[in-house]
Amino acid sequence: MSRFTETLHTQRWDDYRYYHQSRINQTLHLISALIFLVCYALLFKDAAMAGLVGWLAMLTRQTGHFFFEPNGYDAVNKVTNEYKEEVKVGYNQSRKIVLLLVWGGVPVALFFFPTLFGLFDPPAGRMDFLRHVGAVWLAVGIGGGLFRMIQLFVTRGVFTGLVWVFKVLTDPLHNIQIYWKSPLALLRGELIDTTIAPAEWNGKETEEEAPHLT
Repeated sequence: MSRFTETLHTQRWDDYRYYHQSRINQTLHLISALIFLVCYALLFKDAAMAGLVGWLAMLTRQTGHFFFEPNGYDAVNKVTNEYKEEVKVGYNQSRKIVLLLVWGGVPVALFFFPTLFGLFDPPAGRMDFLRHVGAVWLAVGIGGGLFRMIQLFVTRGVFTGLVWVFKVLTDPLHNIQIYWKSPLALLRGELIDTTIAPAEWNGKETEEEAPHLT
């Protein structure tokens, strides 16, 4: 159990320091985490609606990553963005783009193929259409997680993959625990988490100073 806890802590710390320096991103993760808890509750009552709510939470999270998180050379951790993308255990930005493209393609596919080749009954109205979208989105979310887990089994070992799955499933609770103060920090004008980034960080360092990948 100590090995599991240590590996989980390492994955969470790397995720935090590499990809969650922005207080805006952290705040969006806090909002997303609360929405995800609603999604978890709905799974036991209405899976299709859980799919809709879950992807609303996911879109909130990824908005923080793509629009507010510092890119380029990471002066805090002294690594390039390419290095972070290479060592990322879960979904890095490239993989997220593919997943989001699949997510965005679901409503389009259901618009042109309302029964999805016989998987659903023809929708009687907009709500039926939305429920079908939610059901497929839920399948995409679960499938994306399982796909990455299997990739990790092959590339980094079964243990790493299982720890990552546990991390992902418990991230909403962990995000609430560590990011609940982020909105208050934003109100104070703190855009970068100073517990990670030193006060003198100014983003002027260049990629040429970064370590090369080995």
